[in-house]
Amino acid sequence: MSILVNADTKVIVQGITGRDGSFHARSMLAYGTKVVGGVTPGKGGQSLDSMPVFDGVDEAARATGADASVIFVPARFASAAIREAADSPIRLIVCITEGVPLVEMAQNYRYIKERGKVLVGPNCPGLISPGKCKIGIMPGQIHAPGGVGVISRSGTLTYEIVYNLTKAGLGQSTCIGIGGDPITGLSFVEVLQLYEKDPDTESVVLIGEIGGEAEEEAADYIKRSFSKKVVAFIAGRTAPPEKKMGHAGAIISGSRGTPDSKIKAFGDAGVPVVDRPDQVPEALRG
Repeated sequence: MSILVNADTKVIVQGITGRDGSFHARSMLAYGTKVVGGVTPGKGGQSLDSMPVFDGVDEAARATGADASVIFVPARFASAAIREAADSPIRLIVCITEGVPLVEMAQNYRYIKERGKVLVGPNCPGLISPGKCKIGIMPGQIHAPGGVGVISRSGTLTYEIVYNLTKAGLGQSTCIGIGGDPITGLSFVEVLQLYEKDPDTESVVLIGEIGGEAEEEAADYIKRSFSKKVVAFIAGRTAPPEKKMGHAGAIISGSRGTPDSKIKAFGDAGVPVVDRPDQVPEALRG
């Protein structure tokens, strides 16, 4: 099994005729994902290779049977794209776009929850269940099927750790980049709950970073309710206080959100925190 996606997931691409949308639509299709079409307002009736283009998400979903959408549109259009997908039959929405305003995301979050949809992102690399389905921009060639779930706030760190896992013979069940913004759709805790229910996820790697309290909340959940082994890595441990580093959510303020706070929380939950990405495979086997 896997979480959120499988070999039968049908995907449409919002912004499919743009530079990024067309490139990654072809990449996902080449990986084996069932990309059944795309959306660009005003370009309905056209096609990108074998993928038909529609004017709207609802039309695309009903015509193709798609149950997932991935968003590659500029930030100023992202909120409208998220809401349009939420109002359609689509169940899973993956927003790759970065730079979505915080106020808009607070409103989008409520909009998604009220409609019972699942949002991954924004400002994320998407997700992949190796050998079954890739939605987003993760490099498929470094992944391998297996029993390790990977959840991360960072895209590039995900790739580095997955590369080390695969090199060590540790395949992955589902890898998810939840995004580095202060407000995202799925949280660490929500993804951990999905991994807990997945019989084919045997262990989990959690990749966090400075700022916010998501890692502390995840550690508390692991301590109370999670039965599988978890190994963590925290990025930005040398960043100075009150300094934003990269992601919009990566800012330390007060005693929460610091590397020490996160490492202590994981330690209290019995979760080892490695110093380097290449130490993750050994820690999982330890």
